Amino acid sequence: MYKLNSNTSKSYYTKLGALVFVLLASGFFSCYAQNIAGIDRKQLFDNDWKFFLGDPLTAASKKINEKNWRKLDLPHDWSIEGKIDPKNPTGKDGGYFPAGVAWYRKTFKVPEEWKGKNVSIYFEGVYMNSEVFINGVSLGTHPYGYSSFSYNLSPHLAFGQENVIAVRVDNSQHKNSRWYSGSGIYRHVWMMVTGAVHVDNWGVAITTPEVSSKEASIQIKTLVENETNSPQNIILKTQILTGNSKSVADNQTKVQLPARSKQEVIQIIKVSNPLLWIPESPYLYQAKVQIIKDNQVVDDTKTNFGIRSIKFTAENGFQLNGKTVKINGGCVHHDNGCLGSAAFDRAEERKVELLKGAGFNAVRTSHNPPSETFLNTCDKLGLLVLDESFDCWKWGKNSNDYSKYFEMWWQRDLEAMVKRDLNHPSIIIWSIGNEIVERGEPQAVETAAMLAKALKKIDNTRPVTSAVCELNDKPWTIFDSLFAVHDVAGYNYKMNNAPDDHKRVPSRIILQTESFPKDAFNNWKMVQNNNYVIGDFVWTAIDYLGESGIGGWYYNVEAPEMYPWHGGYCGDIDMIGRRKAISHYRSLLYNNTEKLYMAVREPEKPSSKIKVNWWTVWPTWESWTWPGFEGKNVQVEVYSKYPKVRLYLDDKLIEEKATAEEQQFKATFSVPYSPGILKAVGVENDKEIESKVLQTSGDVAKIKLTVDRKVILANGQDLSYVTIELTDKNGIIQPNAANHLQFKIKGTGVIAGVDNADLQDFDQYVGNSRNAWKGRALVVIRSTHNVGDIKLTVSSSGLPEAALNIKTVKP
Repeated sequence: MYKLNSNTSKSYYTKLGALVFVLLASGFFSCYAQNIAGIDRKQLFDNDWKFFLGDPLTAASKKINEKNWRKLDLPHDWSIEGKIDPKNPTGKDGGYFPAGVAWYRKTFKVPEEWKGKNVSIYFEGVYMNSEVFINGVSLGTHPYGYSSFSYNLSPHLAFGQENVIAVRVDNSQHKNSRWYSGSGIYRHVWMMVTGAVHVDNWGVAITTPEVSSKEASIQIKTLVENETNSPQNIILKTQILTGNSKSVADNQTKVQLPARSKQEVIQIIKVSNPLLWIPESPYLYQAKVQIIKDNQVVDDTKTNFGIRSIKFTAENGFQLNGKTVKINGGCVHHDNGCLGSAAFDRAEERKVELLKGAGFNAVRTSHNPPSETFLNTCDKLGLLVLDESFDCWKWGKNSNDYSKYFEMWWQRDLEAMVKRDLNHPSIIIWSIGNEIVERGEPQAVETAAMLAKALKKIDNTRPVTSAVCELNDKPWTIFDSLFAVHDVAGYNYKMNNAPDDHKRVPSRIILQTESFPKDAFNNWKMVQNNNYVIGDFVWTAIDYLGESGIGGWYYNVEAPEMYPWHGGYCGDIDMIGRRKAISHYRSLLYNNTEKLYMAVREPEKPSSKIKVNWWTVWPTWESWTWPGFEGKNVQVEVYSKYPKVRLYLDDKLIEEKATAEEQQFKATFSVPYSPGILKAVGVENDKEIESKVLQTSGDVAKIKLTVDRKVILANGQDLSYVTIELTDKNGIIQPNAANHLQFKIKGTGVIAGVDNADLQDFDQYVGNSRNAWKGRALVVIRSTHNVGDIKLTVSSSGLPEAALNIKTVKP
């Protein structure tokens, strides 16, 4: 393990993310296994694949000519590499990106010592309609792009020889998603190698049925499989380990396994004075489960978990470890901006860091199960999770969506989500659907009950919800029977119905599963004042690709929601990680960490009126640079938890206004624009406590580069995010700068993606240039497999170059 540069970042969450990064690199976290007889139980299988965009007839064969195939490492999303074009079949829902059919192949040698072992290949996610072949033999198909799956390879392997895995991925069916899905093997692939007697995949289920500060009961259910033709006598040994691998409790159970059988073994282990998992201090334990036969360890796994209790009631709301917690949540899609859907560990970790840094305490994985790394990071950083399974059931929203596969696949996909994810302490609620088309029909009640029943056979410790929205002009009460088969009623955009619903159904627990960003104050007040309303999830926490135009704004036309918009601009956080004004306002409402913020509403020109849609918050910027508006009134917004605020321009008091709850913690000042220094000051007991400043910027004179991490792993997957800011000679960002930027990279890294957060800029996300937007841009650097140095140089016509260096070190 190496030591990160302590100057990498001053941000708490960036430092914490760096720690997580090191621990992940060392293999401390998540479910994994140690070596057994010199063989890694779970081996990353991401490197050295071949890729071909197209559908050659012989691609599944063991021996083919791969001359025109591209070599790459996973995870991979081929859609993000293409051009945004209104002619592409994904249309506005998919962000106008290309899709199609493609193949992946990997040649690998299987050691002789694997003979007699159980060898399988595990895919965390392939979008979509995948078919997997080993040495030309089809192992099966898997339609759903978001659920994990595996295949047994053992009967088809040539031991001591080369073998070929081939994967066909078919994302050619138009209208299969309502948002950007990406295309390809976009999550990790693993090779799993165990003995004939082993713990089953997803075979360890951990719950904490009794929790107090003095003692906790840990229940471990382990599914053990005997694939031999004879009975086996084993010992199942389970230890509870602390974060520094110290054993605090254990249990040993003798087990008799019949031939060719699976058996669930239940162990109860007591832990004294446990450290409880809470978002502010998300302490994690590990369960080390070993199978011992004839005094030899024949299987060894470790599973991460947290000790915590959850309870939901209309009287006390959501309680974590006996304390009521108000959910301040955001919905997110699975894409990683300029990286598309490729689920690089660092990209997934950074997403959680951004959410925590913006003041959220919860996330909804809309509308599908997320990556394993995302959930691992939620566990480690303390972000509550609503884990969602499907966007539709039997009735479709698009012609080729999941409704085509629901009847045949729902149980396998639901079980995959719950079995894979149930050990995560961050997950507090399961969701079985979103805005189901048939929600007003009796069959929807039957389907919901069926899904909930199947889910609770696996995990009955968490409540079940689904997100319900209104249905045309029908009364909201038609959903009473549907809500009755859920533990928590998920309301999309219908928080205003909560008081009347509570009078009619006092036992109903209500969670707003989607809300408009502009309704932040009213939603916050409803959550604070009513225990039966346990929280709110805004749509959305982060901008995303696809669902084009939602949350955007337009000039002189009604919102068309069409090209060149190719994504949703309704997030509190934009595509390069910048927090918008609404993010600061929401955090100020829910948290005590932020008490004052100032921004300026974009002024309208007489010839250029701004039009918005339901998800749009008026474009508001941290800018006091508005050329062309000299002498004209602009609107300055100040958000404050202080009783009053004062606004100054060049140290001259403009006005003092109240910003108490009666004013929604907000004051708007109409100020004739003139260049200078604008200052907002929080006032308490007539004393000026805190201030925020916006200063007019001059012309662009410099390029400023800031990197989130200066040291990354040389594993072909690790990432550094470089933020580019265009400033004047005094270092003040020029918020109107749109300079064209050129990027050059040398050394042990490549450019993985470029972005500027402008969802109307249809330049490609994979390239070596980008226009700045609002004075900013982003470059994501990916390591190669070589140790050394990376040098990134950024240039723009008429400006001095800027450069920075990043080290890549041995994993």
